[in-house]
Amino acid sequence: MHRGGWAAFAVALLLGGCSNAIVPRGAETIGARPAPDRPPTRDTARAPVVRPVPVRQPTAAVPLPPVLGVMPITGATTAAAAGVVAGPPVATLPIIGDTAARALSAFRTSCPSLVRRTDPTGLTRGADWQPACDAARATDPANARAFFARWFETVQVGDGKAFATGYYEPEIHGARTRRSGYETPIYGVPADLIEVDLGLFSTDLKAKRIRGRVDGSKFVPYYDRTAIEEGALAGRGLEIGWAADPVEIFFLQVQGSGRLLLPDGGVMRIGYAGQNGRDYTGIGKLMKDRGLLAPGQSSMQGIMAWLRANPEEGRAIMRENKSFVFFRELTGPGPLGAMGLPVVGQGSAAVDVKFVPLGAPVFLSMDRTDATGLWIAQDTGGAIKGANRFDTFWGAGDEARAIAGGMSARGTAFLLLPLGTLARIGSGTQTP
Repeated sequence: MHRGGWAAFAVALLLGGCSNAIVPRGAETIGARPAPDRPPTRDTARAPVVRPVPVRQPTAAVPLPPVLGVMPITGATTAAAAGVVAGPPVATLPIIGDTAARALSAFRTSCPSLVRRTDPTGLTRGADWQPACDAARATDPANARAFFARWFETVQVGDGKAFATGYYEPEIHGARTRRSGYETPIYGVPADLIEVDLGLFSTDLKAKRIRGRVDGSKFVPYYDRTAIEEGALAGRGLEIGWAADPVEIFFLQVQGSGRLLLPDGGVMRIGYAGQNGRDYTGIGKLMKDRGLLAPGQSSMQGIMAWLRANPEEGRAIMRENKSFVFFRELTGPGPLGAMGLPVVGQGSAAVDVKFVPLGAPVFLSMDRTDATGLWIAQDTGGAIKGANRFDTFWGAGDEARAIAGGMSARGTAFLLLPLGTLARIGSGTQTP
């Protein structure tokens, strides 16, 4: 879900950055298709009523303390550079059976990729994971907790102080073709959007990529959100669907994947397909800095309410974010994470791959009970950067939306690595 331009949802992402687009009033002619020959029924002639979903209030918890005496290394770009220390034995962690079973299922799914991937954290090698992956295939879910205790050890990356937000798979009202009440276009990837690997031109730019388009003999940045809203993609037939509510499609762009609830009762699943390469600007931070959000209003639900109550000013704020996400229809299992594998509600998390290996288990001990538990790193996010930064996935539906919309948890993170990893990399560890 989060891969590429996928940005994390929840409070921190909204305050720190997101990738989205709200179509302004009057933009119904942008890229418009002819209306269907058969007039819509009364039920589809107007936009469905959007039912607000309130933030679910968390149950407070006391997180486990981090290993003391670890000095954060300023500017560390990998887990190995940040330093790791041994954490508590896995068997002593308060892992609940249900969370262990979900984590085991997600870990099994990740294993084929995990044993082949090059780990940019500097902590593990693909072969390190093979024994645990072999054992996972033969483990009954009822014994999941014992499995993790048998095959893993915990390490703390840096000072271990974790911050977690949440994301979910939105369900919004949409249609495959434009009709009355469904006026906001959902675009597929334009053919003239080009991604360039700068590492092919200079070793100093290894792993750096940019997106843009060719204009005459020049390579220039791709159209920003304002240009797209004003018709840069009009007439190309790029619309894969139409949304009933521009605020809802904005948040679906933040999530990067979701479900369109169609007028005939069907469901169309769409997922991230590309992004215009422009930097995103966090609308929540803009709104907070300008005094637009009242205390307690900085959740997803609060921001959505403000946008609906102030459509003109909201559209202007959104245009300050130049980033724009393109979608494709998903027909297989999903939603998919950065590993190209389905993510699991209450079991998968987005991480910074420089600090957590994709596919690795992580135990989060947080100041709220719902975020505390065992998670598998299966996704990434545009705003999920640095050590001990996580974005937890909650699935689809109102309950997932209620939790993810207000998720903001702090505590301690312990990364689970194959037994013997710490001894092998001991020369790079810190001593508290």
